[in-house]
Amino acid sequence: MKIKTLLPVLFWIICFFIVLDLSAQSKKRDYYELRIYHIENKSQESQIDNYLQNALLPALHRNGIDKVGVFKPIASQPDAGKKIYIWIPYKSMKEYVGLQSKLDSDATYLGAGKDYINAPHNNPPYKRMETSLLQAFSGAPRFTESKVVGPKKDRIYELRSYEAATERLYRQKVKMFNEGEIDIFLKLDFNPVFFAETLAGAQMPNLMYMTTFPNIESRDAKWKAFGSDPDWDRMKVMEEYQNTVSKNDTRLLYPTEYSDI
Repeated sequence: MKIKTLLPVLFWIICFFIVLDLSAQSKKRDYYELRIYHIENKSQESQIDNYLQNALLPALHRNGIDKVGVFKPIASQPDAGKKIYIWIPYKSMKEYVGLQSKLDSDATYLGAGKDYINAPHNNPPYKRMETSLLQAFSGAPRFTESKVVGPKKDRIYELRSYEAATERLYRQKVKMFNEGEIDIFLKLDFNPVFFAETLAGAQMPNLMYMTTFPNIESRDAKWKAFGSDPDWDRMKVMEEYQNTVSKNDTRLLYPTEYSDI
């Protein structure tokens, strides 16, 4: 067969593989690490802030993780001054697993974070640290940076964890999000950052998601609108979605000044 005759065939073969690759990319879902530092005093808070701002976040940026969230409980929360949350998005599990070895060989990171990394046993930078590993919902496979503006100290980043009594009921709640509940959040401008399933964590089976607001008044108004939304009224009474949440753990946070989101 002549080359001229082959060209149209090759063109369509190339197009096929491009479409196939784009389809595969669209099915990929983010992974998220949610790390919570439990702290006991201002000294530990300062140590964690310094480490995150000057060592870890710059190192993550150098490794292609551009948007990292760092949050603290607002003053009215019972854990205010006791916790620091860091949220790290990964494009793949490989990126998550390979990060620590990259940090270990990063001289800039090791130098900037030396006080935290080499903290003595009798003066640790935190009381304890907990981590959850999450995977984005199929209905929201990538995180979205919040469009909320205004002073960071006034913003509300609401982190919710919905626990279920059984794994079956948990999967039904995830289905509820994917088949309509996410759309309600988007319609009502909740400015969601992510929706995710917990792959490993302390309160499983549970899902987690984060919505954002310019202030507490806006947050309260949005939830009032959600409660009376006709799409929500329709979904919440459907038999397949009954008893899917056994506990709602809500955390009201604000982003630190050095947080990327």
